[in-house]
Amino acid sequence: MDNPVADRPDNPPSRTSRWLPGLAISTAVAAYVLIVFGSHVRVSDSGMGCPDWPLCSGNVGPIYQFHALMEQTHRYIAAIVTVLAFLTALLAYRARAEWTTTVRPAVVTAGIIGIQIALGAVTVFAGNGAPTVAAHLIAGVAMLVGATVTTVCALVPVRPTQETRPRLGRVGWVAIGAAGVLFVSGSLIVNAEAEQACASFPLCPSGRPGNLIWPHLLHRGIAVLAGIALLMFCVHAWRRWSDIRGAHAVAATLAALVVATATLGIVSALLKAPPGWQDLHLAGAAAVLAASAALASLGWLTGADYPQARPGQGTKQGSTGRSRRSLPQPPHERMRYVVLGAGAIGAVVGGRLSQAGRDVTLIARGAHLAALQTRGLPLSHRRVPTPSALRSLAILARSTGAPIRWSS
Repeated sequence: MDNPVADRPDNPPSRTSRWLPGLAISTAVAAYVLIVFGSHVRVSDSGMGCPDWPLCSGNVGPIYQFHALMEQTHRYIAAIVTVLAFLTALLAYRARAEWTTTVRPAVVTAGIIGIQIALGAVTVFAGNGAPTVAAHLIAGVAMLVGATVTTVCALVPVRPTQETRPRLGRVGWVAIGAAGVLFVSGSLIVNAEAEQACASFPLCPSGRPGNLIWPHLLHRGIAVLAGIALLMFCVHAWRRWSDIRGAHAVAATLAALVVATATLGIVSALLKAPPGWQDLHLAGAAAVLAASAALASLGWLTGADYPQARPGQGTKQGSTGRSRRSLPQPPHERMRYVVLGAGAIGAVVGGRLSQAGRDVTLIARGAHLAALQTRGLPLSHRRVPTPSALRSLAILARSTGAPIRWSS
């Protein structure tokens, strides 16, 4: 039975609920800036501007020499990203009852930050060797992906899906995997120090050492396949996810980034990879990976490829084949419903309204809220429910006092 006293919104929204989305966005933006600035440190030969770590020639700053200033500024930005990432993980953990899907990516991102710091120190102690530089770059991109996924999880409420189907279709997983493999193949060129070894397109000029040519040919072959996979993912999301808020914008952004980054790569190769073009190409590649992670996360959270019946579509009831039709709802009569204290009675009332095509949000807390957000609302058409008669209904659920995000 509902407990109107216990579930009454007598507590204001916590600071954690208000600060977490903004902090997650700040972490993702700072991580992207860190990668782009780190690329400039590499192409300007400033990686060994500071021969020791974590200080720079025993100084904290300011540094008046160009290479030392570049390297130390890179470390300052890394320190800011570290603080933001750990604060995001802390807030996500404290708000885990309200933001159930945010905790894991936030904690993983904080863990990657630790690995990234260690690799940065090893890179300096190893004299800025190519293998450690490539590993440092891959860890940085993994950090960016983690921060991006955390941001999407902090902005998009999770929807239940059919229990026997994956939350994201194969095309999404293939695309995000292809983007990751593409970036790793690009890091092989950095590892071989072969950025300027292939000044032609699509093939490399003859007479060049094989150990400098094969990373380029491998990267370009993977780029073609990955570009096709990413563009197919964009088309898929544009056509199939039209009812998902923000899906069209993210898909269009990803498609534009794929085309722009491919163009930058071709021009950079033809110009013998000048430092500025290398920076732009890496910035575009990092943006592609972040955008693909954002689109895949959006699809996973909303169950876009295998959704349950959404409001207005009707819901199958039991094994008799009968269905409950949506009630007519003229545009001027669109009413939204909030059930405060969605217990045994309130949840059923809200669930039946949702099945009838109404826009409903349930207000709950604790373990009940977590179950609603991850598994949906189980309803049965029988007086005595049986496992075969239960159907899990996708419905929005929020915590007491939290802002409500309407489904339309």
